[in-house]
Amino acid sequence: MNILLLEDDTAIAAALETFLTEKGCRVTCCDSLSRARSLLETALPDVAVLDWNLPDGEGTDLCRELRQRRPRLPLLLLTVRSDTPDILAGFDCGADDYVTKPFDREVLYARLLALWRRNRSDTGEMLCCGDIRLDPARQAVTRQGEPVALAPLEYQLLYLLLQNKGRTMTRQQLLNALWDRNGHFVNDNTLTVTMKRLREKLGRPACLKTVRSFGYRLEEPQS
Repeated sequence: MNILLLEDDTAIAAALETFLTEKGCRVTCCDSLSRARSLLETALPDVAVLDWNLPDGEGTDLCRELRQRRPRLPLLLLTVRSDTPDILAGFDCGADDYVTKPFDREVLYARLLALWRRNRSDTGEMLCCGDIRLDPARQAVTRQGEPVALAPLEYQLLYLLLQNKGRTMTRQQLLNALWDRNGHFVNDNTLTVTMKRLREKLGRPACLKTVRSFGYRLEEPQS
């Protein structure tokens, strides 16, 4: 299990790194949002552990950002904030779990392991709408049983819409989720062109709806 640990308390970070390494994990530590974002540009961990209060901002901002861009990445907030409103705010920003300091290291490890296992089992779940099938494990798309070759951005767009099937995704939500910090900026025109190409490659499916002046939605066709 590869873990990103965002923690500015050096004593806590060092103790956790030693403990988790002894458990067989690979731990990458960072003490600021800027450093975490830089690391995430080159590698994606299996689980991210995020402190709330950091020198250059709040871990909840990164949590919210990662939830939009990497919907399947397990996120755990590790913080001294133990009041109910803070815990609810943590889950509201996209955290999968919430652990308050001080904490039991064995319990924290068990929670991380549960998140990791759940995410691994989820990756094999087929996403479907009408006769469109997307296999996340193989990153393969078919329509009426025939393979459909998609460019990376087209695949990501379809994946987001399938994950939110039945919900209208605004253009801004899609732009935020598709934005790539590796330097591939997705602007409004790029989204329009990508959607046009995706429609064509999927044979202009009836289940892919345009909500005029708002966004897009995938929904099961009416029987």
